[in-house]
Amino acid sequence: MQYWLVKTEPEEYSFDDLVSDGEAMWDGIRNYQARNYLKLMKKNDKVFVYHTGDNKEIIGLAEVLKEHYLDPKDKTGTWVVVNLKPINKLNKSVRLDQIKFLPKLSKLPLLKQSRLSVMPISKNEYDEILKISK
Repeated sequence: MQYWLVKTEPEEYSFDDLVSDGEAMWDGIRNYQARNYLKLMKKNDKVFVYHTGDNKEIIGLAEVLKEHYLDPKDKTGTWVVVNLKPINKLNKSVRLDQIKFLPKLSKLPLLKQSRLSVMPISKNEYDEILKISK
């Protein structure tokens, strides 16, 4: 199993929207590195959903429901999507300002490649985020 973090602007599509929908095609990715990460996602991989914008926080946990396939909105055949389903909203969101000061999360790609919208995280980082969110 692998672990991931995806970013979304809550005004466009929030974790609550994902919960309401029950499942969503994770689309709109137009960065080659992020696309390559989508291609590595496997069914049942765990995915943290991070809200960008004013709050900047990990808000919920989802999992990969369907592995990558061509983005139906992309006529070039370059971009892919995955389907995610929500697992649960975190008891306490984990804010970016918290993450910056936690040694166990100091190598989180979110801190190094802040504009990347899909990124892998380690099992240890995943466990630490879950611990903080309780």
